[in-house]
Amino acid sequence: MTKPHLNRRTVLGAGAIAGVGLSATSASTAEPRTWKMVTSWPKGAPGVGTSADRLAAKINQMSGGRLTVTVYGAGELVPPFEVFDAVSSGTAEMGHGASHFWSGKDPAFNYFTGLPFGLTAHERIGWLNFGGGQALWDETYAPFGVRAFFAGSSGVQAGGWFTESIKALDDLQGLKMRIAGLGGEVLRRLGVTVTLIPPGEIFGAMTSGTIDAAEWVGPWNDIAFGLSDVAKHYYLPAFHEPGPALECLVNLEAFAALPEDLQAIVREAASAAALESLGEFTFYNAQAFATLGDLGVSVHTWPEDVIAAMRAASDEVLTDLSNANELCTRINGSYESYRLKAVAYADASEREMLRLRLKNQP
Repeated sequence: MTKPHLNRRTVLGAGAIAGVGLSATSASTAEPRTWKMVTSWPKGAPGVGTSADRLAAKINQMSGGRLTVTVYGAGELVPPFEVFDAVSSGTAEMGHGASHFWSGKDPAFNYFTGLPFGLTAHERIGWLNFGGGQALWDETYAPFGVRAFFAGSSGVQAGGWFTESIKALDDLQGLKMRIAGLGGEVLRRLGVTVTLIPPGEIFGAMTSGTIDAAEWVGPWNDIAFGLSDVAKHYYLPAFHEPGPALECLVNLEAFAALPEDLQAIVREAASAAALESLGEFTFYNAQAFATLGDLGVSVHTWPEDVIAAMRAASDEVLTDLSNANELCTRINGSYESYRLKAVAYADASEREMLRLRLKNQP
């Protein structure tokens, strides 16, 4: 979908707000609009909920009140996994969630949250903005009357909480685990009984014994959701979400009805909120990670045979995904071509820098 053209006179007009120009006439005479944003997260939840609140606040401020967005937490207007449908139908003009929650509509949706052993957060930003990823995202959602903007990332996620330690591949057999996205399909092929429980229900499921293990986000979110109280074995990193994306969903008809400057504000507010989201997750995950020992949590890395099995099963799952339909094949071509280059560069730069930093730490 072609991005709306920004008129130079509008962009450079008087009354610029946060870098987006508003002419005095348009700002004073335009009819105020009110939008609803439904989310997949409990209201105000660390990182995910705060990112949604921040995005709405930016739109409200940058538009000078011409577009007011009200945020609704999971279940307040619609259930957490029905956010996409609500935006598609126009029940809400905006949504905040993650594409793998609604991947049942088209397997291509999976590419826009994250893939096992896939792109990190900043690599994903590169693909979306400069590698054709956003155009493919637009194409994927257009049949549903929805457009999406990248709205943040947790960075590298954690692999999950387990009531018992995982010493070998056999320990996964029959394990009941909450895990989202394609990671769930990978573990299912390794003998795990997989379930997708909404974020706000994970703690209860762990407490009741409905599940033996759960992945959510990372130390900050996981501790806030009480997972460190119900399981003491924590595995890092997440093989399946090295840099997952939060998404801002917008109803296409509602978006097209906005004047060009308000369309620009929605886009740029999402971009600004995404940058702050990544910073917020990075900062608070580091703070929370430092407290795990005091909480009696044992931090583990995955056993080598488990890693090898995860990689082999992931390759199978991703091959199946790329062959699911013509759209998946095209998206995979773009994604994988870039991923291979990104992996090679990261191996020579970031991996080595991290090794040197750790080696020379006092």
